[in-house]
Amino acid sequence: MKTEKIIKPANGYLMLLIITLLFFGGIIMIIKFENPIYLLATLAGFIGFFGFILVNPNTSKVILLFGKYIGTIKDNGLYWANPLFRKKTISLRASNFDSERLKVNDKLGNPIMISTILVWRVTDTYKSAFDVDNYENFVRVQTDAAVRKLASMYPYDNFADEGHDEDITLRSSVNEVSEALEKEIDERLSIAGIEVLEARIGYLAYAQEIASAMLKRQQATAIVAARHKIVQGAVEMVEMALEELNKRQIVELDEERKAAMVSNLLVILCGDKEASPVLNTGTLSH
Repeated sequence: MKTEKIIKPANGYLMLLIITLLFFGGIIMIIKFENPIYLLATLAGFIGFFGFILVNPNTSKVILLFGKYIGTIKDNGLYWANPLFRKKTISLRASNFDSERLKVNDKLGNPIMISTILVWRVTDTYKSAFDVDNYENFVRVQTDAAVRKLASMYPYDNFADEGHDEDITLRSSVNEVSEALEKEIDERLSIAGIEVLEARIGYLAYAQEIASAMLKRQQATAIVAARHKIVQGAVEMVEMALEELNKRQIVELDEERKAAMVSNLLVILCGDKEASPVLNTGTLSH
C-alpha cells in the first residue's frame, strides 16, 4: 500500500464499558468463587486498556501492526483497536516556519541576506510518515533549498543604467516572487504529503560587506534622477520665459543677451542654494 487509507475503529466508549466490566468483573468473580479461571477475564480486560486511541481535533493517528500500515484515523474522538497496534501521531494543523537568514548570491552575483515565512500542513499522512525520514526537518531543508534557488533566479534590484533592466526583482516584485517561491516549495514538499498554504519573503537585504556601497549607489542614482528632473524642468521654464518675452515684446534680446539670460536662469533654477540677487540700476549693457 502506497497511499493513505482512512479507517474508523470501534467506538471507544462502548469498549470502555465492556473492558471495565471484564476487568472488575473478573476480580469480583475471583474473590467470590475463588476460582483462578476468572483471572483470564481480568487479564483480558487489562490488556484491552492498551487498545484505546484518543484522537484530538486536527490531529491524526497512523496505525501499524508489526511494521505493516493498517490505516489512518483522522476523525477526532475515542476509539478502540487491537492493543498490538502501534500508533503514531501526526498533526493536521497549519504550522508556521520562519527560516534562518541565508546568505546567497542573486542573479547578478551580489551577496544578499534572505529568509522566508512558510505556512504549511500535512494532507497525506502516509507520505509524511513513510516517504520521508522526518517530515518537519524535510520542510526546513527543502525550504532553504528553494529560497537559495529563487534568489539566484532574480536580481535584488534593477540596474537599468548598467544594462540590467529586469521585469521581476526581489525587492519590488513582491507578489510575483511570492508566487514563484510558493510554487517551488510546493513541488518540493509534495513528496512528503505536505500542502503549502502561503510562502513569502520575510527578510531581504544586501549582505553586510556590500550594504554600505549599495546604499551609496542607490543614493547616487536617486540624486542623478532628481537632477535630471530639475534640469529638464529648468530648460522648459527658460524656454517658456523666452517665448513669453518675445510674444509680449517686453524687451528685445540679441543672441548674446539671450545666452546670458539662459545661463543665469539655469544657475538659479538648478542650484542647490538660493541665488543672491544683484540689482543693476544701469542699462542692460552696464
